[in-house]
Formats: sequence, structure tokens, C-alpha cells
Amino acid sequence: MFDLSGMSALVTGASGGIGSAICSALSAQGARLAVSGSNTDKLHAYRDNLASDGAQDPVAIPCNLGDSESVEALIPSAIEALGKIDILINNAGITRDNLAMRMKDEEWDDVIRINLESNFRLCRAAARPMMKARFGRIISITSVVGTTGNPGQANYAASKAGVVGMSKALAQELASRGITVNCIAPGFIATPMTDVLPDAQKEALNAKIPLGKMGDGADIGAACAYLASKEAGYVTGQTLHVNGGMAMI
Repeated sequence: MFDLSGMSALVTGASGGIGSAICSALSAQGARLAVSGSNTDKLHAYRDNLASDGAQDPVAIPCNLGDSESVEALIPSAIEALGKIDILINNAGITRDNLAMRMKDEEWDDVIRINLESNFRLCRAAARPMMKARFGRIISITSVVGTTGNPGQANYAASKAGVVGMSKALAQELASRGITVNCIAPGFIATPMTDVLPDAQKEALNAKIPLGKMGDGADIGAACAYLASKEAGYVTGQTLHVNGGMAMI
């Protein structure tokens, strides 16, 4: 079940905590990967690690999602490297947290450009070859705060809520061609960034979660493997919330 053998996937933000877990999950199910990120050295090192762990000839394609020309070139580059694209995972994103009254225009613009605009550009570019193949899986990693909101994150919450609405529209446009479009909304996920938090702060965060702990990157990877699979072919326009129960939506 959830066999992705013969399928090719592009994952943005691939070398981060959640991104690497997504790549591991897809690779374990047999998908061939193109991994993308903005830090070229880190990306190539991660590609080498994937290969040494048994991934099927992964390729690294650096991309600055803040640059429209670089974004427009990413899907064609992935198709050239992989031969096709069956799965697009929009995982990369940034935060520029600030209270709304203090938020600078560039803090708003940067988050919307990378989290929402680049996502749209990649979806639009990937949809064309997927429509021709009459098969495709587009999955965007959003956030629980795209539904609940969060103080100090008006830009981030807006970008993630925008991705959800956009994905629903795309799901309706592309369904007749065998392409599904879904989102995964993580809650608190343990990453190297959360590892450095003081124990008291971790305990306070865990107290908000009915399951009593943060999630693991593998939880998001497993959700991606499911939504990317043929078994999920009747699931589209949905947001799968993976948050341990902290927001029961």
C-alpha cells in the first residue's frame, strides 16, 4: 500500500527538518526525488546523504523562491532531470514575525511572495505536464495557524490560509484530469529549531496538545506518502490536520 515506485517527486525546502522527513518517506515508498532549497551547499550535501541512504538517484536543484525567474525555471529543471513530474510537494516557507502594528511592508511582502506566490507559480507550472499525463499529486504544507490565526503572525497566517483557498480552487480546476490538490497542516513539530527551546517552554507547548507531545517530521512524511499515493485518488481539495489534537477542525 502507498507504493510510489515509478513516480517522480519534487520537494521544496527539502533539507529542513520537515522537508527531509518528507523526502525520506517518499523515497522509502519508491519515489525518485528532485530536492530543492536555497542553500546550495546544504542541499547538495543532503542529496548525497539521501543517495547514501538508498534513495534512487536523487537530484538537487537549488532555487531561490523569492526570485520569480528562479521559481519559473524550477519545474522545467525538475522535468529535465527526472523525465517527468508526478508529485509536487510545496514545503518551503519562511516567517517574519511581528505584531501587525509594527510589521514592515517588506516583512509582509517577503512572506507572501515565498509562501504563497511561489507556491502558485510552481502549481501552475506543474499542472501543465500533469494534465498531459492525466495524473498528478500536488501537496502543500500549510500550518494550523492558517486556520486558527496566531498573534504576531498575520503575514504567515494569511499566506497559509491563502494556500488552502488556492488549493481548493486548483483541486476543482484539475480534478477532471486525474490531478489531486491537497494540503497538510502541521501543528507543533519537533525540529532542530524546537530542540533548543527551554524545557519549561516545551512543557507549556505540550500542555496545549491532547496527545501530550510535539509531532515528529515522520508524521508529516507519512501524510505526504498517503496523499501522493494512488490510494488517495479520491481525496482532493482537502486539508489534513496533523497536530495531535491541539486544534480539532
